[in-house]
Amino acid sequence: MKFKRHLFLVSLIVVLIICLKNQNAETNWNPSSHPSSFQTLESSSSSQLDEQSFPTSPFTFRDSKIEAPTHFESLRYDYYRETCPQAEQIVRSTVRNLYNTRPSIAPQLLRLVFHDCFVQGCDASVLLDPANGIESEKAAIPNLLLKGDDVIDIIKSELEEVCPLVVSCADIIVLAARESVILVGGPFYPLTTGRKDSTVAYLQIANQLPAPTDDIPKILSKFSSKGFKEWEVVSLLGSHSTGVIHCHFFSDRLGGTKEPDPSLDSEFLNQLRSKCNASQTAPSPSHEDPAITMDYKGPRNGFGTIYYQSLLQGKGILFSDQQLTEAEETAEWVEAYASDTKLFRLKFCRSMMKLSTIGVLNATQGMVRLNCRRVA
Repeated sequence: MKFKRHLFLVSLIVVLIICLKNQNAETNWNPSSHPSSFQTLESSSSSQLDEQSFPTSPFTFRDSKIEAPTHFESLRYDYYRETCPQAEQIVRSTVRNLYNTRPSIAPQLLRLVFHDCFVQGCDASVLLDPANGIESEKAAIPNLLLKGDDVIDIIKSELEEVCPLVVSCADIIVLAARESVILVGGPFYPLTTGRKDSTVAYLQIANQLPAPTDDIPKILSKFSSKGFKEWEVVSLLGSHSTGVIHCHFFSDRLGGTKEPDPSLDSEFLNQLRSKCNASQTAPSPSHEDPAITMDYKGPRNGFGTIYYQSLLQGKGILFSDQQLTEAEETAEWVEAYASDTKLFRLKFCRSMMKLSTIGVLNATQGMVRLNCRRVA
């Protein structure tokens, strides 16, 4: 038993070192020295960085000297070890059980973490309903089709039965998003916990979220305001490897009353027109709006890599995605990730960990909500 425990800890430290100790190599790595032509590389099992390679029990860092990649003292690994040791396992099992019957929850939860953390930080403000003077972020234009809050409700309910008023909604969001990444074929990445929930929402700021119609200067500006470098921007947008996108988000690229977007591959343009009926007036945002799948070769196939290869072929579905090839500082990373799956997974791992520590609230700044939709 002791041997297994020691083996588990050694394995865990190895994956942490891979994800957290490559900063110097990442900083000095020059994408221009990478081959510009891309090829599909099959990831070996050793490069997957998948939680499935480890025991299914919650990760514990009690014997590890490795520090979390954050300046927030309130965050640490295995934060709930004493107060709710089953917390991460409950999140994991609940997400996976729901995914078995509702695979659409994976991209929904991944999108939810972006929309939460980009607006004043990872504080679960995106979940608040309008009440008692709160202007809900759900009313923001970028959030009108945002889903996944019902999944967070289910997870929270499970946790409240075991550990009442202990696990924050903010932690649930980031943990659930990580499980979603794994389920769609992405890498496992370690997460610190200890976030607290906001008591306010930020409707006006939520309206300034990155948009599918943003050009590359606007994209870089918005991400830079959150402290992200070019390679991190390109890494994070690799999450567009999964889910669906409704046609009205890109219908203006397909022509009709004006010329189609010249950056679109002509054959791909015709495919999109056929699926979206682009000759008709673009519909209003609704669940009936036609949609295109983002995982080009099916779930769990080529997470990230296929997306970048598609951009190099002029087959980016969203204007903002295709714009990554329009600036030298981002195009180099698109080429690098298109040809090197392991490199992308390492960079994505690092970028998601950084995203998950934006604007974290501690106990004096926030609270643990009983209901993720209300301040109570």
